[in-house]
Amino acid sequence: MERERLVLLPGMMCDARLFAPQIEAFHTSHEVVTCGLTGSDSIDGLARQVLGEVGQAPFNLAGLSMGGIIAMAIARLAPLQVTRLALLDTNHRADPPGRRAIRDAQVTKVLDGHMRVVIIDEMKPNYLAAVNRGDQALLDLLVTMALDLGADAFLSQTRALRERTDQSDALRHFSGPALVLCGAEDTLCPPERHREMAALLSDAELVLIPDAGHITTLENPVAVNAALAAWLAR
Repeated sequence: MERERLVLLPGMMCDARLFAPQIEAFHTSHEVVTCGLTGSDSIDGLARQVLGEVGQAPFNLAGLSMGGIIAMAIARLAPLQVTRLALLDTNHRADPPGRRAIRDAQVTKVLDGHMRVVIIDEMKPNYLAAVNRGDQALLDLLVTMALDLGADAFLSQTRALRERTDQSDALRHFSGPALVLCGAEDTLCPPERHREMAALLSDAELVLIPDAGHITTLENPVAVNAALAAWLAR
C-alpha cells in the first residue's frame, strides 16, 4: 500500500533539522519530504519551486513560520494537490509597515558580514518560551542552521517576507482538514493571529502548545506530534 506524503516546510533560516522529531515520528507511516526554501526571493516563487520538487500527486502539507506562509501560497496555487494543511507558528497577513525598517537594518548588518550577530542577538532568543531560553543545545542548533544556510539565503528570504501579500483568501478557499498550531508563548506569531487563521478556514482545529514559543516542533515535540497525528487521521 502506497504511503501518503507529508511535505514539511521549515521557517526562515531553518532546514530539515527543525522537523527532526516529526521526521522520526512519521517516517514509517508517511513518505516525509522536507523542502528547502532557497532559490527565489518571492513567496509565490518559492511555492512554485516546492510544487516542482514534489510533483503533481496529492500530499499533506505542513509549514512553520515562513514555511507556513509558503504553504498558504501553495494551497492557493494548487488547491487540488493539498489534501490536508497544517499551519504552525505562522502569519497569514502581509508584512506590517513597521517591520520594513527592522528588516532593512538586519540586511545592512548581514551585508556588512555580521549575520551571526543578527541571528544570535536579534532573532533566535526571541523565538523560545521562557522555560526553553536556557536550552543551549537548542539555541546552538538554531544558530547553526542559519549559519549553514548563509547570508544569501537570509537576504532572499528577507525580501520574500518583506514583499509578501495577505493570504486570507487562500485560507477562505481551502476546504480540506486544517490544523492551526501555535506555541502558547509565541510572541513573533501570537495565538491571536492563529485564532484569526482558524476562523478563516472551513475545517480547522486550533491547538496551542504549552511550554513552547515560536519553535514548537523542537520546544515541545511530543505535543506537536500528537496534534499532527490527529490531523493526519482526519
